[in-house]
Amino acid sequence: MQQRIIRNGRKKRDAVSGFTLIEALVAIALMGVILAALTSITSQWLPNWNRGIARAQRSELVRVAIDRLIADIGASEFIPPNRDAKGPLFDGTEFSVTLVRSAIGPNTHPGLEIVRISRSDDKGGQVLVRATKPFAPVALTTTALQQTDFASQAVLLRSPYQVSFAYAGPDRVWKNNWQNANQLPAAVRLMVRDATSGRTLTISTTALVHVELPAACASANSKDDCFGKPDADKDRPDNPSAQAGKQRT
Repeated sequence: MQQRIIRNGRKKRDAVSGFTLIEALVAIALMGVILAALTSITSQWLPNWNRGIARAQRSELVRVAIDRLIADIGASEFIPPNRDAKGPLFDGTEFSVTLVRSAIGPNTHPGLEIVRISRSDDKGGQVLVRATKPFAPVALTTTALQQTDFASQAVLLRSPYQVSFAYAGPDRVWKNNWQNANQLPAAVRLMVRDATSGRTLTISTTALVHVELPAACASANSKDDCFGKPDADKDRPDNPSAQAGKQRT
């Protein structure tokens, strides 16, 4: 009798335990609906996320490039290209800048280096390239500077971003070129544009040049004493040196 009761209890438990085929099919169907909903939401949200991440990365690269440009331009030094020249080696156009600064970097030797920042063509479009070479006396001509070979080159910006330059002296008048001048510009404006939309980005800024005149001007009484007066002034009657020369003769 007792064994019969135990067998009957086991049959009842077996009858109510587990899932039926219909319950399993319903569970699979519900799981499919949930996965389909998640896939739909993810397909709409993930591309926007990827575009946001890519935009943030591009903005960071642009910021790093602008910081590099500001550091180079701000560190420009008043270094004549050769013994006969009085003006500094600085050649600025709308799309390129060539300057002299103290060498930096882990693999550089102490001294001066010529830095050229210019626009160049690449497979993916136009790029902004920073090239350097150790400083050596050169002829101060645009052709000579353009033919100078630079061994070390690095890409700062890639398309669609483009950078143009403008230059201002102490008079604060902006010019598209700064070439064959007797002094360095006081400031250089960096205009960053998106070539795709043509709009100017808010990251555009102005780099201030720390040095404008040579070190010899520190002890000069005026700018004329610093750069030297024109030869025509030597023959003027009010020139003391000219009067002294006449008295000696």
